[in-house]
Amino acid sequence: MSVLYVLFVVFVLSVVFVLFVLFGSPCGSLRWWKRGGCVIVATIRKPKEKRMQPQPTSGSRRFTSFFTSDDILLIREPITRDVLLRQMLERLHQNGCPLTPQACLGEILSREKAGDTVVGQGIALPHGRFNELEEPHVCVAVIPGGMNMRDDAAAVQLVILALIPQEEPALYLQLLKALGKVLANPNSAAEVSRLENAEEVYRFFERGGFVLPEYVCAADVMDTHFVCLRSQDNLSTAIDAFTRKHLSKLPVLDADGDLVGVVSAKELLKVCLPDYLLWMEDLSPIINFQPFVHVMQHEQSTWIGDILKEEYPAVQMSDPAIMAAGEMIRYESSVCYVLNGKKLMGIVTLPLFLGKIFRD
Repeated sequence: MSVLYVLFVVFVLSVVFVLFVLFGSPCGSLRWWKRGGCVIVATIRKPKEKRMQPQPTSGSRRFTSFFTSDDILLIREPITRDVLLRQMLERLHQNGCPLTPQACLGEILSREKAGDTVVGQGIALPHGRFNELEEPHVCVAVIPGGMNMRDDAAAVQLVILALIPQEEPALYLQLLKALGKVLANPNSAAEVSRLENAEEVYRFFERGGFVLPEYVCAADVMDTHFVCLRSQDNLSTAIDAFTRKHLSKLPVLDADGDLVGVVSAKELLKVCLPDYLLWMEDLSPIINFQPFVHVMQHEQSTWIGDILKEEYPAVQMSDPAIMAAGEMIRYESSVCYVLNGKKLMGIVTLPLFLGKIFRD
């Protein structure tokens, strides 16, 4: 019986070994390297699998489907912002919008106070979200002489007012994406201001073929201005960034701009204060930050690879923006990295994401 048992164990171990060779470790792969006189072996865990990208379900909508030439105003006389917005709301109400100007103006002006709605050179896109609406309503105003949306802002010649249903929180961002070519062209507002009548203005937008995207991409909500480290940087550089930039996490790029990992102030703190020190009932030996001395003495000669994490929340630029939120939840992070292949193109922070959805 003991011989059969031994043969059975040998058989099972052989099968496990063959499966390991064929398919690899379920935890990841083994990597080794030499540092100093030691050989270090570590298990590199596989990154968390991405959720499947949701498929769009709604049909494409043209920007011009939200208004007609009757919803276009040509303003030849000097006018103020509040008077213009009221006239635009009155025109929409006359043409079938169920909301009165009085019901909309307060919401639109509160957004104007909260942030600048000038979205391009000479172009403003004031807007508001309303529970009572079942479909979007758009009014366009052309002011050849220009008008100031705010006292400290440059004059605009093209104002696009959008009343958006509360049930379509992505619509404003979709409008911005659809009008991307107009907003990026510094001459668009001046070109429209030279048109003779409302029909010509409508044809300008009709010819542009401005179509709303099926969904908002991560690239549409990312911030392209971010602080990063290089893989050859030392711990001193990371500490300077943490303290002077008031950041808790920093992406690390290689020489090609590829994202190779993330360093965090939390991991640095763990290096200074290992768990076993916190189990001590008597904290007097470390009460004056004695464990930090070793790190302080070696921060110039310690590479950030010592606290680098190779798992991090990331999405591709073309991924739906909602995936960035999902990644932040899965990794319990307040930032998600937006990539083009492996190259870091931008970041989505939790405050930025919430602001885009709830306040923009």
